[in-house]
Amino acid sequence: MSSASLKPATMPLQDPGPTPAERAAVQAAIDACRALPGALLPLLHAVQDALGYVPASALPLIAQALNLSRAEVHGVVSFYPHFRSAPPGRHVLQLCRAESCQAMGGGALEALARQRLGIDYHATSAGGAVTLEPVYCLGNCALSPALLLDGELVGRVTPQRLSELLDTLETAS
Repeated sequence: MSSASLKPATMPLQDPGPTPAERAAVQAAIDACRALPGALLPLLHAVQDALGYVPASALPLIAQALNLSRAEVHGVVSFYPHFRSAPPGRHVLQLCRAESCQAMGGGALEALARQRLGIDYHATSAGGAVTLEPVYCLGNCALSPALLLDGELVGRVTPQRLSELLDTLETAS
């Protein structure tokens, strides 16, 4: 084999860093939360509220601002299922997985949503229409099973009602 036929080693792609919009949102969150006791969680919530997720490119900025390691910040983001590390779909469907909702038929709703969307939790359907997420108690136990759709609480959800909601999302997207 000649040296001319050898391919150069490929370097892994480097993180391009945050976009200007991401950097501005992260800096605003840092400015608002840095002085709070236990600032990391409120700061991460603020970033996710602003961007819809916590981009990997934000972790070094947050770590530096709070004098933490990137590993510590990443550990918190990856530990809590509430935080997303990728942009969500156009709609976010959160199914309650707490005991009351499970006892009142939440498992059937979960199976239906997974089957209809063709995804599991923490994923987004083809075409980016719906992100499916678990949530662990919506505080709506008297109206179990419950879900959040784009932040709107829906109680006493039946499989038929969930199918209707999913039909609406598919036609609206």
